[in-house]
Amino acid sequence: MIPSALVSPAPRANWALFVLLLAYILSFIDRNVMAILVGPIRESFGIDDFQYGLLHGLAFTLFYTLLGLPIGRLADTRSRRTIIGVGVLFWSLMTCACGVVRSFGGLFVSRMGVGVGEAALSPPAHSLLSDLFPTERLPRAMSIFTLGITVGGGMAYMIGGWVLGAVGDAELSLPWVGALRPWQLTFIVVGLPGFLVGALVWTIREPLRRGRMRTDEGAAPLGEVLRYFRGHARLYASILGSVSLLSILGYGTITWYVEMLIRNFGSQPGEVGPKFGWIFIIAGSLGALCGGLVAERLGRRFADANLRVVVLAAALWIVPGIVGPMMPTEQGALLMAVPILFLMSSYFGPAIAALQTSTPNEMRALASALLLFAANLFGLGLGPPLVGALTTHVLGGDGTLDLALLGLAAVCAPLAAITAASGLGAYRARLASAGS
Repeated sequence: MIPSALVSPAPRANWALFVLLLAYILSFIDRNVMAILVGPIRESFGIDDFQYGLLHGLAFTLFYTLLGLPIGRLADTRSRRTIIGVGVLFWSLMTCACGVVRSFGGLFVSRMGVGVGEAALSPPAHSLLSDLFPTERLPRAMSIFTLGITVGGGMAYMIGGWVLGAVGDAELSLPWVGALRPWQLTFIVVGLPGFLVGALVWTIREPLRRGRMRTDEGAAPLGEVLRYFRGHARLYASILGSVSLLSILGYGTITWYVEMLIRNFGSQPGEVGPKFGWIFIIAGSLGALCGGLVAERLGRRFADANLRVVVLAAALWIVPGIVGPMMPTEQGALLMAVPILFLMSSYFGPAIAALQTSTPNEMRALASALLLFAANLFGLGLGPPLVGALTTHVLGGDGTLDLALLGLAAVCAPLAAITAASGLGAYRARLASAGS
């Protein structure tokens, strides 16, 4: 019999969720702050949109995706708290390093280091939360955790905009560092809080692992894991494929949407950055919470509710994703950003919950690592460079960001809806076989 402390959220579960949420917020601040710094970074290093897209996406994604799988494997047998804590401290250090480098190559390497550290957060965190919260509460817990995407992403624009607006064109001189441009100072400002949050991670207590398929405490042999995934290929292809497509669309949009406003309407980064940031936080956070709540409500009638939410979000994204870049005014484009950011945030928590409830405990961190591998390899690794490649090499220059963004939405959103829907039957069958 499972102890009652394991089937209802205890204070330690809520504390762990709070600390992990703080870490997730910081990870997205550090990851996304470059989106408000497109112009200054391009000017400093003399690069085009495609090169910037590689710096924003590929540099971070390269080791983030490669290390996610072995870290997920490690988290299925070792202390998840320790893995997360070390990761937070390392990526915070590398974010600060982004602010002191003097070359494109140095910034590229530092961004790679940020990806190395952030690879240690999500797979162990997903596994921890799955052991701390009961199955019926897990979608809500995962949705709260994913608030880090919207709060952190929005704060990145706000902090970046505030620093650029406050400092202007002035340089700040620091001891042992020398003169810093405003965009360099921004990296240091967002990197320093991570050292405090990294320390807080060590206050989390490791829970007992629940829902194991094996009776021993070791991780399932890799061959057994691969056979399991192959045996449920349709289900995992549906979840991973739909999340990958929506990630391409999401990362491509949030990386370039503000820059589109700056280029199309002459918006000032110090003004439009905070505006977009507030929309990101409010609309995105509501989307994340509503996604979890809708999944819980639908779960009373439909066993496949988690994956149904992914289908619904992708289908509803089509219209605002196309219309937003076509708006003739800054105000209209910002208004259409509301449903875009709401929907962008609504599907991820239920998608994680679908993956976790489909997977035995000793494979859950690895399954999350696979999800993040796909989402970031294709989403963050392909989304920003793809938009940059379209403007630079296909559509004809810097003034075509709107066409690139609406084209991305017209292709990715419907394909994601179809892909997610293709796995509904397999998801129901897996839950039935697991007795969920």
